[in-house]
This record gives sequence, structure tokens and C-alpha cells, in this order.
Amino acid sequence: MTDEPRRRPTLAVWKFASCDGCQLTLLDCEDELLSLAGQVDIAHFLEASSASGPGPYDLSLVEGSVTTRQDIDRIHHVRAVSRRLVTIGACATAGGVQALRNFADVDEFRAAVYARPDYIATLATSTPVSAHVPVDLELRGCPIDRRQLLEVITAHLAGRTPDIPAHSVCFECKQRGTVCVTVAHGTPCLGPVTHAGCGAICPTFGRGCYGCFGPGNSTNLPAFVPLLRRDGMDTLDVVRVLRTFNTAAPEFDAAARKELER
Repeated sequence: MTDEPRRRPTLAVWKFASCDGCQLTLLDCEDELLSLAGQVDIAHFLEASSASGPGPYDLSLVEGSVTTRQDIDRIHHVRAVSRRLVTIGACATAGGVQALRNFADVDEFRAAVYARPDYIATLATSTPVSAHVPVDLELRGCPIDRRQLLEVITAHLAGRTPDIPAHSVCFECKQRGTVCVTVAHGTPCLGPVTHAGCGAICPTFGRGCYGCFGPGNSTNLPAFVPLLRRDGMDTLDVVRVLRTFNTAAPEFDAAARKELER
């Protein structure tokens, strides 16, 4: 009697309100993706194929924020059919750019954009997936970093915890030997309070970090924001830089609100 072949783990990729950039990061893995395809069954990934296998799925990657009532029902379904759920990107982890609606009149926006706003069904807020269902891991970024994405998938295949750094972008600047743009040029930079993962791309090219990977695990924004003002930002500038990619991140939101109260 021969042993039955070992079942390959199943992978599902889901899209909610987003630009698809994080899913494209997975497709852009190219050679690595071909190697992974031999180790997992990609059972649901509509960005890549219309074929969709039934759940349950061993690993689900979820891109996008929750912005409609249908999204709420669907994310509960995704959680129910997923053994492990990982949110990918700023939209899924912190509401994304579309969470700017959280501080405005959505009905007014809808009337300005659409000829028949009564046809558009949406919630007043854009919220991260974790606001609705338990999440096993959040992968930050706008878009996510391909190296971190591959680390998450390979760690799942190996049955270990993904090695995702918890330090700030400043640490990555030091690793690359990048001169601090704030110290050297007085350029406002969110690097000290932003989660690592991008490889410090912006400071490497001489501009300040704008926080697309969201707040780091240990931030002191009350002490940090005065440094942004010291380097030339006014109240509106500070609020704008905090309310861009990770508007609904509690740490950035609290700092922006406090700045508006000044």
C-alpha cells in the first residue's frame, strides 16, 4: 500500500475596498510566486484567475477596508472559512486613504461625485478588517513589501512565526547607511514613528518618510509632533501627513486630533 500524497495547503486572496496594489505585489513576485505555486494550492485569487475552489482555506490574505454593509457580511464569511487570516496593506490594517471619509460628510461627497448618489450604498466610515473580525497578523504598507509578504507565506508553510520587524524606519536607514534627512537637511520625516518594512525607500532618495507603513509598535507622538513643527510644518501640514495612508490608525488619529485642538 502506498502512502496517500500529502495535501498541499490552500491559499486564498480576497479584495475589499482598495486599489489592488497589494495583490499586485504578490503577482509581481514572479519567480518566487512560481516556486510557491508548487507548494500551495492557490484556491481563490480573482486578481489572477476566475477559478475559485471551495474553502476552508489554510491561509487567507485580505486586502482592502470595510466600507459597505455587504463588506461586513463578507469579511465574517472570509473569517469563518479561513484557518489563518492575514490582512495586507494600509487599507486592510488601518482603513486606508478612503478612511478620510471618517472626518467628513459622506453624503456630501457622494452627491458631488455621482450623478445618481441614491444608487450608491456605502457606510459613513472606512474601517480596518480587525474592527470586525479577529486577525492573526497585520502586514503594513501602501503597498506591502514583497519580501515581507513572501516571509509570511513561507513561514506559514514551515509552521513558524513570520519574522516581521517591529522597529522603526530609522533602524532601516541605519542599516542602509542612509544619512538622516532630518538631522542633515531639516527635512520633516515620520521615520521615527513609522513601522519598518519598506527598506527606508524615501529617506534613501532624500525625502522624508510619510508613514505609509503606519505607526510603529512603540511611538511617542506627543513628543515627536513638536519636532515636525520645528522643521517647518504648520498644523494643517501635520494633520495631513498623519491622515493620509493610515488615517484610522489609533496612534496617528489621536495625534491629529490633538494637533487640531491646539
